[in-house]
Amino acid sequence: GLIMPLSITTNISLPVLAQYLQAGGLVNRAAEAKTAEDYRERLSIRTPSIALEAGKLSGGNQQKVMLSKWLNTKPRLLILDEPTRGIDVGAKAEVHHIINDLAAQGLGIILISSDLPEVLAMSDRILVMREGRQMGIFDREEATQELILTAAMGQYSGGIDA
Repeated sequence: GLIMPLSITTNISLPVLAQYLQAGGLVNRAAEAKTAEDYRERLSIRTPSIALEAGKLSGGNQQKVMLSKWLNTKPRLLILDEPTRGIDVGAKAEVHHIINDLAAQGLGIILISSDLPEVLAMSDRILVMREGRQMGIFDREEATQELILTAAMGQYSGGIDA
């Protein structure tokens, strides 16, 4: 998560703080701020300043800072657990747009969500689990809310084809 009393800048740089260290162990604040500004622009983080405490942002903007934080690690895969829970409809659409852009750029995304419309709209393949067991794997084209719910209740008999 985010460390709410710390600045947006610090939250974004924290996982890779070593890359901002200069001789003598001092943090290169200019490089750190440039990175934060780049993510602010790229992900449309609405804030008067990147020096603002992360806890003072709206939920949607906190999610964007969280995405920035992990994108700054240059991952090949992002695992997103309920990335839009608790944020407003507008922020949700923005987060979906960011996720789609990242996937289009070749970043692997594993999206964990209990929001079925979100799962159906955002996924290429859907893995349904129940009590730690795979109950069904569906391609986007075949998946429906009814099929996913049937699998989630343990009543899907179509088998698992990975």
